[in-house]
Amino acid sequence: MTREQIILFSLFALVFAALISGRWRYDAVAFAALLAAVLLGVVPAATAFDGFGHPATLVVALVLVVSAGLTRAGAVLMLTRRFIRPGRALGAHVAMMGAIGGLMSAFMNNVAALAILMPVDVSTARQEGRAPGRTLMPLSFATILGGMITLIGTPPNIIVATIRGDALGAPFAMFDFAPVGGIVALAGVMFVALVGWRLIPLREERDARPDVAAFVAELVVSEAASIAGQPLSRLQDEADRVGATLVAIVRDGRARTATPADFQLRAGDVLRLEAGSEALDSLRAGLKLDFADSRRKHYLEAERAGLVLVQAAVPAGARIAGKSAESVGLIWRHGTALMGLSRQGRAVTGPLRKAAVRAGDVLLLLAPADRAGQVLDWLGCLPMAEGNRTTTRPEHTFAAIAIFALAVIAASIGLVDLPVALGCVVAGYVGYRILPLAEVYDHVEWPVIVLLGSMIPLGAALESSGGTTLIASALLDLSAGAPAWVAVGLLMIVTMTLSDVLNNTATAIVAAPVGIAMADALGASPDPFLMAVAVAASCAFLTPIGHKNNMLILGPGQYRFGDYWRMGLPLEVLVIATGLPAILVFWPL
Repeated sequence: MTREQIILFSLFALVFAALISGRWRYDAVAFAALLAAVLLGVVPAATAFDGFGHPATLVVALVLVVSAGLTRAGAVLMLTRRFIRPGRALGAHVAMMGAIGGLMSAFMNNVAALAILMPVDVSTARQEGRAPGRTLMPLSFATILGGMITLIGTPPNIIVATIRGDALGAPFAMFDFAPVGGIVALAGVMFVALVGWRLIPLREERDARPDVAAFVAELVVSEAASIAGQPLSRLQDEADRVGATLVAIVRDGRARTATPADFQLRAGDVLRLEAGSEALDSLRAGLKLDFADSRRKHYLEAERAGLVLVQAAVPAGARIAGKSAESVGLIWRHGTALMGLSRQGRAVTGPLRKAAVRAGDVLLLLAPADRAGQVLDWLGCLPMAEGNRTTTRPEHTFAAIAIFALAVIAASIGLVDLPVALGCVVAGYVGYRILPLAEVYDHVEWPVIVLLGSMIPLGAALESSGGTTLIASALLDLSAGAPAWVAVGLLMIVTMTLSDVLNNTATAIVAAPVGIAMADALGASPDPFLMAVAVAASCAFLTPIGHKNNMLILGPGQYRFGDYWRMGLPLEVLVIATGLPAILVFWPL
């Protein structure tokens, strides 16, 4: 080996060891390795930071922003409202959530898809009185599988496509991954739904349902509300689905608490509910309810920066202590509405805006996104750590879907490059006020961007130094005398093993050039080898550290490190058993 190869292999070994140990953040490890490579002279200083402007890096960043816009516009809520219902058998629920998660992951980042669906799954588990761990791992695996179907579903696909473009002159297109990825995803989701969830270790299940609701809150039936003119039973079904409790209906100043199921709701009715902030926002957006009555609504609609739900504790001496939201002019002074009030289980009577706030109460405020902190300071309240969330805007649902669909079509037929198409989606979301400009950068997962920007130059240096050719030669030696498809399968196994202990992005950056080198040595097409890398790098099911989705569910599902392989190992075997033949059929050697 040359001096340059020895240095690069040593750096990669140190990076992999550091990532496996988990003692340092992966972005810091990758950036330190890049700097070391520059100082040691194996990466030219002039190109050291080209990875941060690489198409793969840009696409990953833009996909995360687009995912946030689709969520903010209520596109995901619309989907889940139609299909997710409490009361289903556990297997049927896993199948439905897996199908929705897989479909969503095909068209948005699979980490974002899980982040959206995880609260829905946990809420359903609470309503059913079962531990969330029974269903969160199947949901995580399904979203990972679904990401393999399109170019933008998962970072390994983006990386493999761009490496193909650099090496062969043309990248993979948006749906080139669909034949193989679709077959593998379908087989994997079926396994997860029929068998996989049964392999999760059973532990003593506690009742996950909350004892009391978080807030007493009020929503108003608008003219456009889907329940206007409908019987009360329709509202009760929706409230049960999201975990909210209807306390009373206020009509013409009179509160009705014992109301028959066939009672007809009408515009202007005030719904008094007990629910958490997430359930309230889901109920409001799903049924097109209003935050406030028509006299106060225009103060909220005037806010161009968007609105956020903020939980705030009321200390003794706060400006609002002993007063009501109406008496301090909260809505007309600051464009902020009191959405809910929590008082340690004690009842709150009368209209919410007229209720006297006490020290020790927790308020749920609907505040302008760019002035929420100022509003809390003016009130003298203290922000709660987990209280802020952006509100869903269902009036923009179809616009958000249409903008995204046009961009996907334009990129798919080659009218524009994918980064440009996604950039247009982000610009459209900002211009249409689907996503406030101030929030755009908040949705970019910067550690992933730093990881990509740092690893891409290292991968390029390994390839240019001949290091990938050495790795390819070693793998070919192992499969010497066997048919070429054995080499493809061996590459899948090695890549999948690496992905289980490393970041899948780093694995794809290293393995894709190896696949091209193996194809060149065999005189075969590089495409089946690249597809093998794309599938294998995405499928990290044995450990929680192999994929961000597996790490996201570790706490909420109360899993242990050794729980993953029980369902993950047979799933990885199934991926190879279905993926390898599919690759050979659709991408012949």
